[in-house]
Amino acid sequence: QVQVVESGGGVVQPGGSLRLSCAASGSIFRLVTMGWYRQAPGKERELVARITGGSRTIYRDSVKGRFAISRDSAKNTIYLQMNDLKPEDTAVYYCNVDPDGYNIWGRGTQVTVSS
Repeated sequence: QVQVVESGGGVVQPGGSLRLSCAASGSIFRLVTMGWYRQAPGKERELVARITGGSRTIYRDSVKGRFAISRDSAKNTIYLQMNDLKPEDTAVYYCNVDPDGYNIWGRGTQVTVSS
């Protein structure tokens, strides 16, 4: 059974940093696209960043220059380094694996940016 497990959320002050991790079980996912989405209360889920099997990346405009997505294909794991966090980054962050195929979602991890 495929599992996607996120970790690394928490509470941080504005300007702080967090690093999220997402591990997907199964070697079939070594070269698929993986990404991070987020959903704030009362808002729709939105793409934060995505990385392809060839490590091409895309980011939403509001996080460019602050967030960085990376992957360790040997571990089927992706990371989201979040710097200079702002209150508007507060949301549940979800990992997504293989959006054009299996389209598997993790359960999410809460990120709260507050003073």
